[in-house]
This record gives sequence, C-alpha cells and structure tokens, in this order.
Amino acid sequence: MKFGGSSVADAEQVKRAARRIVAKRESGYRVVAVLSARGKTTDELIAMAEEVSPAPDPREMDMLLSTGERISCALCAMAINDLGQQAISLTGSQAGIVTDTSHTKARILDVRSERIEAALEDDKIVLVAGFQGVSTSRDVTTLGRGGSDTTAVALAAALGAEECEIYTDVAGVFSADPRIVSNARLLPVVSFEEMLEMSASGAGVLQLRSVEYARNHGVRIHCRSSLDDGPGTVVVSEQDTLEQPLVTAVTHSTGEARITLLGVPDQPGIAGRIFSTLADANVNVDMIIQNEPLADGRRADMSFTVARDDIRIARAALEAVVDEVGIGAVAMDEEMGKVSIVGAGMRSHPGVAAKVFNVLGEARINIEMISTSPIKISCVIPGARVPDAVRLLHAAFGLAGEDTILPEDPFGGAR
Repeated sequence: MKFGGSSVADAEQVKRAARRIVAKRESGYRVVAVLSARGKTTDELIAMAEEVSPAPDPREMDMLLSTGERISCALCAMAINDLGQQAISLTGSQAGIVTDTSHTKARILDVRSERIEAALEDDKIVLVAGFQGVSTSRDVTTLGRGGSDTTAVALAAALGAEECEIYTDVAGVFSADPRIVSNARLLPVVSFEEMLEMSASGAGVLQLRSVEYARNHGVRIHCRSSLDDGPGTVVVSEQDTLEQPLVTAVTHSTGEARITLLGVPDQPGIAGRIFSTLADANVNVDMIIQNEPLADGRRADMSFTVARDDIRIARAALEAVVDEVGIGAVAMDEEMGKVSIVGAGMRSHPGVAAKVFNVLGEARINIEMISTSPIKISCVIPGARVPDAVRLLHAAFGLAGEDTILPEDPFGGAR
C-alpha cells in the first residue's frame, strides 16, 4: 500500500491512512506500506536549499530531501501502534533498497528485503520511507519526483505481493485531467503499455518508472482514492484487458522546454556527442527534430525537448560542447506544452493522426513538434493553448463521462 503526500498531509489524514492499513492487516493480509512526504514538504525542503545555495550539491540535496518521507513513516507508525497493531518504520536503506549513484534521480538496482520479511514474520506492519535508497557507494539517494510509487512497486515485486495499491486523493486514472475536463471519465482498467505512454506524456497519477518496473516484474497496480472505497483503476498486462479502445485518454504536460541548436555541423558523430553529454548530465530528452542542412554550409538546426526543471543543467552541459563541435548558437523556449492522445486501438485504425491535426488546426493551435508511437501521438504546442487542446481532443474522440467532483487540490503534494 502506497500513500501519496496529499494522503498524509495532516494529522487526521495520517490517522486515516493508519486506519486503512490496520483494516487491511485485520482482514488477513500481511502489509507493507510506503509513504511519501507530507503535503508540500518536498517543495519546502527544496526552497530551504535554494535559500542557502543557488546550486545545491546533489548529494546533500538527497540527504535533505530524504527526511520528508521518514517523518511520514514515523508518524504513521505511532498512529498504527495506538490502534493496537505493531508497526515498524524503516528508511529506504534499512529496507534494503539499493540504487545507483545518480543523486536526485537514482535508479533501483536491487531490493534486499530480508529485514522487511523478518518483521512481517514477527506479525508487524512495515512502513517504508518512499522515494529513497542507499547507493552502491553507501550514500543516501533519492529516486526523483514521484519516486515513492517506484519504491512501492519494487517492494511488491521483491516480496511477491498480490497487488500494489497506490492511494492518492483522486479516484483513479481518468481519460483527461479532471481539472481541465470536468466530464473526464474514470478508467476502470488500463494496460501497462497505455499507462506507460500516459505517464511519459504528462499524466501525474502514476510515475513512469513505477509503471515500467511493474510491467517488467508482473506487478498488478491498483490506483485508488484514499478518501473513499471506490473501485479505482487497475493497471494490468495488455492480454488481461477486455477491449482496446481507439483512444483511451488525452494527456498533457506544461513542464516542457525546447532547446534549439543553430548551425550544427552536418557530420557523423556530432549528434551522438551532443546527446551523450546530456545523458551524462542525467537530462532526459523527449522529442528530437533536425532540419535539412543548407547545401552551401552543410549546417543544420536541431531542436529537442527536455523537462523544464532540467533546463539549467542542460544549458550548463551544452556549454561544454558548443565550442568543441562548432555549434553556432543555442536558443531556449521555456513556454512550451505538450498534448497527447493514447490508445491501444490506434495500432489498427488509420486516420487518427489526421483527426488530431485537423482538430488543432481548426482551433488555430500551432504544432511545433510531433512525436508518435504505435499507441500515442504527441504534439508540442504553445503552453498557453494546452487546456484548449485537451478539451477539444477529449470531445473529438468521444471520451466524456459524467462531471467529476474534485477535492480542492486533486494533485496536491508529492505523488
């Protein structure tokens, strides 16, 4: 069972999570629960770091950020003990979560779950601090935004859990963000492949790496509301889904930035040098386009998108190769957005892309970049037009359900 930051944001919500965990234990299950930092704690810790340093050291950021989840787990363990069950809280390192050495964006390499299993044998409920682990060089590491989801799925895989329940303050996975589309539909079942594309293109309910991990290890995910006992959304393998709709969901992101390299020499190996530099800096690149070089100068322009949070790191990394490979100039646009449609049925239905482009074109929404996969079409557009694009595409593909009543902040806190 994993509880997001908004599900443990205050004392009453911590107690509610504790009651839910105890109820599961009393129904006969052995329970491991992963908790995120409370509410806006992670944002507050980042702000503290930026108050004392313009560029905080990544190792020390991990030491700082890992404290939020530890607080949540200790408090919830206290509440569980008061309800008559035995609970023990563990840090990521105590729980045996071993990662690589990439600070602030570490990847899980192994889960050594002996201590958890021993506690379960002693009839204890185990609470594990999400979002963190210990590196192969014995440093505290964190897994990046949403990393508690990955912690929970990794533990479920290591322990052979029947299911990994992800509790948040929305009812499950919707056909679009209910904050933008009031009649977005709750999806009862989504395939791993669809959920991967949705997470990669902006859906914030489940973190991308957690879905990858679940697919690779056969972990059934059940995304549920921490506020009620609704059915939620189950994420399963594609062969376990009953249907493959043409379009399952419209997703979006306003956290995109576009980097354009002007006057790139049209020579073998140049692109490899550029993107190796970004990879070494742990910057993930999404879409890439390159125009035809001019016949006289054999130089081209290349554009690609990165997460807006990575723009400072990307700029610093590129400075090292601009002069080395002879790039003319670097331009950056931090006001881009992305809208995507996702659906397993797109594999066998022609004309989906044409419909997307026609809908956006009729609304005079300019498409800057396009990326496709067999079950996804993504368009980079001006950030200010993202809500319009989401609503138009959601209506054009007939995804509407009943109007959704939302809590005040449906995606508040860490998730």
